[in-house]
Amino acid sequence: MQETYLYDPSLLLKLDFHRTPATFKPFISATNPGEPWMKVRPLKDTDYDRGFLQLLSQLTHVGNVNRTQFLTRFSQMKASGDYFVTVIEDTRKNEIIGAASLVIERKFIHNCSVRGRLEDVVVNDTYRGKQLGKLIVVTVSLLAEELGCYKMSLDCKDKLIKFYESLGYVLLPGNSNSMTIRYDEGTTLKRNTTSAMAGSSSAAGGDSCQTVVVILPFKSTFIK
Repeated sequence: MQETYLYDPSLLLKLDFHRTPATFKPFISATNPGEPWMKVRPLKDTDYDRGFLQLLSQLTHVGNVNRTQFLTRFSQMKASGDYFVTVIEDTRKNEIIGAASLVIERKFIHNCSVRGRLEDVVVNDTYRGKQLGKLIVVTVSLLAEELGCYKMSLDCKDKLIKFYESLGYVLLPGNSNSMTIRYDEGTTLKRNTTSAMAGSSSAAGGDSCQTVVVILPFKSTFIK
């Protein structure tokens, strides 16, 4: 069966991991993830059978997504050209063990530039100690730079602030609140605001509060 990548895998070959302030001990990268049985690559349309959705369920509620729904959404994302879901595969088990999504927002501001958002970061709990959370985040962050983003943003839980700061992300003074309206929790709209660090994805997953932003391209300090 022929497999289809969500985006061109050759983009990952262009990423220079020496440009990030993240410290890898030992040094690893998207092309050399530390183990011969690991592979960092774009999501494939066949990853439904490699446990991709089961991995996401470690992060948040996924629901009962069947193969047709998965393939339809995959095709929509690929056609848009603005979704760069990146995964780590354990090739011994034919299983997805890590993932993160870069979503491109097209703007009129900054000379019709593009902004990146980091979403849905998750690593299988059984692979702790292999720097995979750091690896997948740095990979998509460098990918955002490669794609010409002027800025990269993410949301995460309070406990992960220091983790993301170690990768070059910074809190913006005076812009420490994130507000949300939820449409998937019944008929009542729920507004949420907090003063910690905003809530989408993380190496450990979850929802919470405060926006963190890094300006791209990455310099020696990782911010512009």
